[in-house]
This record gives sequence, C-alpha cells and structure tokens, in this order.
Amino acid sequence: MINTNLKFCRRELALTQAQMADKLGIKRSLVGAYEEGRAEPRLATLVNMARLFGITLDQLVTTDFSKRKNAKAIGTMRAQEPAAADATAEDDTDPPTTPAGGKLRILALTVDKDQNENIELVPQKAAAGYLNGYADPEYLEVLPKFRLPMLSQTGTYRAFEIAGDSMLPIASGTVIVGRYVEDWATIKDGTPCVVVSSKDGIVFKRVFNKLRSGAMFVLHSDNPHFSPYEINVDDVLEIWEAKSYISSTFPIAELSLERVASLVLDLQQQVALLKKA
Repeated sequence: MINTNLKFCRRELALTQAQMADKLGIKRSLVGAYEEGRAEPRLATLVNMARLFGITLDQLVTTDFSKRKNAKAIGTMRAQEPAAADATAEDDTDPPTTPAGGKLRILALTVDKDQNENIELVPQKAAAGYLNGYADPEYLEVLPKFRLPMLSQTGTYRAFEIAGDSMLPIASGTVIVGRYVEDWATIKDGTPCVVVSSKDGIVFKRVFNKLRSGAMFVLHSDNPHFSPYEINVDDVLEIWEAKSYISSTFPIAELSLERVASLVLDLQQQVALLKKA
C-alpha cells in the first residue's frame, strides 16, 4: 500500500523521484526502492511523507489513493506546507523545500485503463469552471481527454482552448498543449505559457520571471497591440509551458513588397511564354 501511495502522490505533485527525494531529504535510489516495494521506509520518513502529502500516517498506510473514489482526498488538498524532515534520522538529513511561490501545489490528473496519464482538454466554455475544479479529479474526469504520442513521456500535460488574438499568428480557438510547471523559478524569460490565475482566468502569454525582484510575473503578448502587464505570484494557480498546439486555421504568410514583385515577374514571364507558344 505504501509503495502504491508514494508513486501516486508523487505523480499528483508532478515530481520526479529525484525531486521527491530532495523534499524528503533522502537518496533518490530509496524513493525508487520504496515505490517498487524493495524496501520499507523508516518511521520518520513515513511521517514526513504523510505531512508532505497532507494526509495522516494512517491514511498513508491503509488507504489506496490510486483508486478513483479516494483520489479526491489527495487532489483537493491545497497549500500544505511541508514539514521539516527529522534531522536526527539516519536517512533524513535535509528539510524538504516548497516550490517557487511559497506554497505546495498538488496536481490532480486522470489516467486511462493502462495507467497512462491523459491529456485533459479545457475548452473555452469550461474555462470559468476550471478555476474552481482544476484540483478536483471528479471535475477533470468529465473533461474531454486524448493522447499525443510525440510528446515527451516525462511530465504531465493539459490542453487549453485559447480565446482572443493577443498571441497572433496563433488564432483564437487554437488548442495549446502545455506541460505542467511545478517549480516556477525555472521559467525562462519569454517562455510561452498558459497561466491560470484567480484574477485573469486562463491566458496564453509569454512569461517573464520576476520572482526574485518582485514576486511577480510580467505577461507579454505576441500581438504588439496588447500591452504587457504584471501578475502577482499569489494570484497564480497553475502554469503550463506550451509544448504544442492544434489548430484548424493555417497561418497566412505575410507577403513583403519584394515577394509580391517576384510573383508579378513570374506571372509576366509565364504570360510571355504562352504568347510565344
């Protein structure tokens, strides 16, 4: 039960085994051994796991959270501060850390019958509801789902149908497929992201990271008619780095004067050849 819960909760948090090990203050190889059932965690490690996941020790060892009926207990827990690890334990030497933004963010997700993670689609009409249901597995369960085999197998993905023309030539109605960003401090300036916030809802922008200087992000549009604006980190719920997009509208290439002149010249040459024929 412990190995199943550890693997499930780690994925809910969108953490690699190495990241989980860092938060628990243990070696990465131990996380792998615990998940595969090759070793049993020490009591101090079990306590730290339960605190990190925001559940009781009893729930950790007796409740199978991978079952859908129990998943909500993990998926809806918000803003749990991970407790400091026991510095006296043999394999627990460093306190776990919180992600950038100051709060632990627990990611809810869905899987198919083979336990592969789905890509949930958030259409425009569901954007408002997503702000309340993004952490609820039962809400995610009713969203459309699909898979894209060309995406990297590392990470969790979600798709959002965007509205407006602030990111032209990406047209309104395009579906942006993003990979979940757990550590916001790693976002590089200019990265295109879907930002989910309590203030602005779901927006697709280029993100400029100002966490160190002002605990905020600056969001830029590719369309120069839209001005950049700041968003406080406390208003941000999720960030998804754009990795792909799906659109039924093909971008129209911009024709320069030189290109137009070249096309006219080609037509004139073709007309001349036809007259000679």
